[in-house]
Amino acid sequence: MDAALQEIKNRLAQLKEENPNMRARNAAEQLAVTEADLIACQMGDGAIRLDSKMEEILSSIEPLGEVMALTRNEACVHERKGVYEGPKFFSNGPMNMGLFVNEDIDLRLFMSHWVHVFALTEKIKSGDRNSLQFFDKSGAAIHKIYLTNKSDETAYNNLVAKFTAEDQISSLVLEEYAVKKPGRSDDDVDWVDFRNSWANLKDTHDFFPMLRKFGVDRQQGFRKVGAEFAYEVETNAARYAIEQARDKECEIMVFTGNRGCIQIHTGTVKKLVDHGEWFNVLDPKFNLHLNETHIAECWVSRKPTVDGIVTAVEVFDQFGEIITTLFGKRKPGEPELPLWQEIVAQLPKKKAKSVA
Repeated sequence: MDAALQEIKNRLAQLKEENPNMRARNAAEQLAVTEADLIACQMGDGAIRLDSKMEEILSSIEPLGEVMALTRNEACVHERKGVYEGPKFFSNGPMNMGLFVNEDIDLRLFMSHWVHVFALTEKIKSGDRNSLQFFDKSGAAIHKIYLTNKSDETAYNNLVAKFTAEDQISSLVLEEYAVKKPGRSDDDVDWVDFRNSWANLKDTHDFFPMLRKFGVDRQQGFRKVGAEFAYEVETNAARYAIEQARDKECEIMVFTGNRGCIQIHTGTVKKLVDHGEWFNVLDPKFNLHLNETHIAECWVSRKPTVDGIVTAVEVFDQFGEIITTLFGKRKPGEPELPLWQEIVAQLPKKKAKSVA
């Protein structure tokens, strides 16, 4: 192991001695390194670097049987158990995309961001915990796949053996992302044309290309399009919507992601638990952990499609990044659930700030 990784390993060992239950993301933050560096320094001691053959690796997950998929951002962790069936990979213009679409594992993958991957064995109270962990070029975690007690460990070991990289000693070569450019100023946008484009949407997938065409940020568009299509609600709206979905037994869709992966749960939610700053869904196949202190704004958006209006609750952090998005359960060709529309209509609208 090279000197840089050895130094991180020594500092990590000291940190774990002081805080044995600290999560990897928090440990990386404390040590001022990336989460990928934190895994890399454990090569030879539980971590194995794999070749960056992402599509091949993802196409080899199904034989593992039921696993737990984890995708997160700074404020939200989305965990879903299931089998990685039917992977599809394709190009969409300059973007390389991947898809898993089944009842349990529902993922949208932006493959150009998938750069580093490790197999990791961790010692926990119940024994060894095995996972595959994927990182972007900056060392940030994109996606993790954990074995469950229903997984096939032999299939996992075979996968790791097949894709083990030759280099198990060198530091990672990481690259920071460019700072996000600000959108156009309000005065530079033809808002009448923008609103007409929104009104004539035929599919929710046309929404992002429309924003890009006008050079408009998502929240900027929400503020300017008018209340028929978007309006702000209180920052507890996600909690309220999930609680109402539980109480009314409304099937919902919960989207959580980062630059490399969006993970989707479709179905009911049952067990809701508060723990410190986190609002949690703790169901047998689906867990969600939402840190409400990170929520800066919540919006209801209404997008026209050939199947009628599709209504979303969109949750943002202070940097304008999406934390999580909620929909009613639907499929192409089907209208939105009236029960979901009722729930959203009851969300508390953002109170206007009083002027002193």
